[in-house]
Amino acid sequence: MKGKQVWEMTDKELADKLAELKSELFFLRFKNATNQLTNPKVLAETRRDIARIKTVMRQREIRRANEGGEG
Repeated sequence: MKGKQVWEMTDKELADKLAELKSELFFLRFKNATNQLTNPKVLAETRRDIARIKTVMRQREIRRANEGGEG
């Protein structure tokens, strides 16, 4: 997932995608622990996608707080 794609998502879509990726990460870790994961790079990519989403969510939260506090 590219950063631009994340920025284009709505807050609801971000929250849904975050929940989906966290669930996926849980199962990927389980597969990795039982040596069933064929491509371990997927773990890192999923963690990075989660970080991208959390970053965008936090930046939007800060932006909203700053816009509301200046008035």
